[in-house]
Amino acid sequence: MTRDVGRGILLAAVLAGLSLAGLALGASMMPLDRVLAALWGQGSRPDTIILWNLRMPRVALAVLAGAALGIAGVLLQRATRNPLAAPSVLGIVDGAALGVLLFLLAFSNEANALTVSIYWQPVAAATGACVFAALVALLWRREVHNPMRLILYGVALAAFANALVVLLIIKGPVYRASQALIWLAGSVHEAEWRDVTTLAVALACLVPPVLLLCRRLDQMRLDDGSAQTTGLPVSATRASVLLLSVLLTAAAVSVVGGVGFVGLIAPHFARMLFGTTALPQLIAAASLGAAMVVGADLLARLAFQPLEVPTGALTALIGAPYFLFILFRQGRAHA
Repeated sequence: MTRDVGRGILLAAVLAGLSLAGLALGASMMPLDRVLAALWGQGSRPDTIILWNLRMPRVALAVLAGAALGIAGVLLQRATRNPLAAPSVLGIVDGAALGVLLFLLAFSNEANALTVSIYWQPVAAATGACVFAALVALLWRREVHNPMRLILYGVALAAFANALVVLLIIKGPVYRASQALIWLAGSVHEAEWRDVTTLAVALACLVPPVLLLCRRLDQMRLDDGSAQTTGLPVSATRASVLLLSVLLTAAAVSVVGGVGFVGLIAPHFARMLFGTTALPQLIAAASLGAAMVVGADLLARLAFQPLEVPTGALTALIGAPYFLFILFRQGRAHA
């Protein structure tokens, strides 16, 4: 227990340090004393504008999106009993991308201007994510005893969504295609307070039901038969957990785009550090996911100046090899 508390404090310190670095570093460096002064409303006007209008929403959005994806990953892996399950693997992120692209193309006029408010874009992303998640669940419903089939269905539908995205980008206007590509890569560099508010409200609605399901999540570590003997309604619980995971993913990607592999890596490291009890793993995965996105965004804005590399490109650079490593290890375990 003492070791877990120590690790938790260390994890919180890492996240706080990355967040402060995100506030201090950028096109111009702001020393820590000026950051703290601006945070307390005692800094100069330029520092206050840079901090509160540009960097604070960016860091806050990265924290919230990473936390949502980390929690979603834990829920998916618990519901499927598959360590390879993740939003980016099951076609949920790709479905959201297709929803956004269809929105951009359907509601653009001949002058490449949107005919409806851009505020509808997160709704389009969430709709696309939910539709593809439902398709994966529909295909998998008769084979819930086979977690690997879930991965195969997800990969197949993700490939289908990607193919449609490519065709629509080729067919669509150049301006909309470039705008879609920025979203597809995943980034928080255009974060605004309305995005932070939207995601914060979504998390405020979705996290309490997740916490209420913690006991059932612990029971789901058992096989279906054993779990039923403990009084767990397995099918209903699995459906609820999957729905919450999809909604958390849809909420995150609708405002930050296709940031992938956070929902795969964060739950794994959370389990390594804090074990398989649901509540500690959920808290750790949320913190690790937040740290991953904040760290990736910080690296994206510093390593390639004056260019801004999409945050999703860096998370994929780390996540894709890790996914292959897990896949290889799983294959050897079943050999």
